[in-house]
This record gives sequence, C-alpha cells and structure tokens, in this order.
Amino acid sequence: MSSRIELLNAGLLRSDGRRPYELRTLSINFGAQGTADGSVTYSHGLTQVRVSVLGPHEAKAGSRRETFHDRATLNVEVQLAPFGVGERRRRGRGDKRLLELAATIKSTFEPVVQTHLYPRSTIDIFIHVLQLDGGLLPACINGSTLALATAGIPLFDFVCAISGGVHGTQPLLDLTTVEENDVPSVVVGVMPRTGRVTLVQMETRLHMDRFEEVFRVACDAGKVLWSEMRDALKERTGDLVDKLEAGPGMVVVKETEET
Repeated sequence: MSSRIELLNAGLLRSDGRRPYELRTLSINFGAQGTADGSVTYSHGLTQVRVSVLGPHEAKAGSRRETFHDRATLNVEVQLAPFGVGERRRRGRGDKRLLELAATIKSTFEPVVQTHLYPRSTIDIFIHVLQLDGGLLPACINGSTLALATAGIPLFDFVCAISGGVHGTQPLLDLTTVEENDVPSVVVGVMPRTGRVTLVQMETRLHMDRFEEVFRVACDAGKVLWSEMRDALKERTGDLVDKLEAGPGMVVVKETEET
C-alpha cells in the first residue's frame, strides 16, 4: 500500500527535509554494557541499536559441536524492543524475520573478521533494536563493526552499510520506514579501504539501469560513513590513552581553545 506522504517534492526535498543523497544524523556512543568486551549504541536518524560483543571465548558445552578446529564461530542474535519499533506483535528470538536478519549479519562479517586467529572459539554479537525508522540492517552492520573493533577483534576492514532506493527516476540514500515501504530499495555493504562489496540485499524489483546508479552512490556513501565511524573510534582510543597516562583515580580534563 502506498503512503499518502509526499516522498519527494518539486524542489527535490524529501518528507523529512533532506536532499536525495543526504544522510541522516549519525550518533555513536561507546558506553560500557555489562560484561561485554565491546559495546556501542549506534543511532542513524531515529533508528537506534545497541550492539554488544563478547569473546572470543570457549564455546558452551551444548554448542561445541558447532565450532571449527581452524577458526572461530560467529553467533549473532537480534532482539527488538517492543516500545520502540512501532509493532503491536511482539517478536521473540525465534521470529523468522529476526533469524533472517541475524543470518545476513553473520554472513556479512564471516569474511571480514579474522576468525582464523581464534580456533575452536565463539564470538557473540548481541544486537538490541531500541528504535526503528528505516535502515535497520545498515544500522546493525555499522554498529557491529564498531562493537567488534572496541572488543579488540581483528578485522580485515570496516564494513559500512547504507540503504538506497529510487523514487520515479531519482535515486535516494538512507531510507526511512515510509520510503522503504514505497520505493524499490537495496542495502549495500562495502569495505572502504579495499573497495570490496560484502553485502547486496534487494527484496524488491529494481531496473538494472537504476540499480547501477543507486549502487554507485551507496558505495560513495559508505566511504562517508567510514570517515565518521573511524573518527569516532579514534576519539575513543585517544580518550582511553589519556586515562591510562593519567593513572587510576585521575580525572582527564581536555583543554579547549578560547574563542
């Protein structure tokens, strides 16, 4: 069913005021989450996910048969917060949509994580969706990349994902829920340093000519996301170094330039 909201007006402005290629505001918070080895709360517009990474650790007794002698096993679980996703039906861990989402995330990271360094072990990625307004898969992938990095898990490269679509003949980037429901869309995950593509997911039909254009701008957007994610990770690392140099019990005060 088509939305009655005007997705793109004559001035090429979308329903939320963005230009066709404009991305939503990105927010990254590296606050600690319980016993997780790495965690991040990743917000892209109104979509927000919290990702926690545990491991590598020895597989549990009941799942040791699923481990490999030459590499680690990735375990991905996704949960939806019922208060933030706008759905009346509660989705449990066995929900088909969540299982498919977890399987896609797992297959995306298996060639990226250096699992050969941790044979017979397990790396857990737990994703909790707090708010949802389009771009769920890209948010989960980008948040997982940052959480894995903060956990000290070696990666061959970042994975940066973004959604794209076509309204009429105009390509759009970073779709909201309203746009995802109305236009043909695709999710692209890229490794920006190597230029490799780790994910292309398309659940609707899209003409080949339009696909090529959307794919190209999505790859360019991945490099923009990479810059933001890398800067956030560098800032966090710098904060940790400052705290280590200051010693235990010391408070680090950053100098600011007077304007």
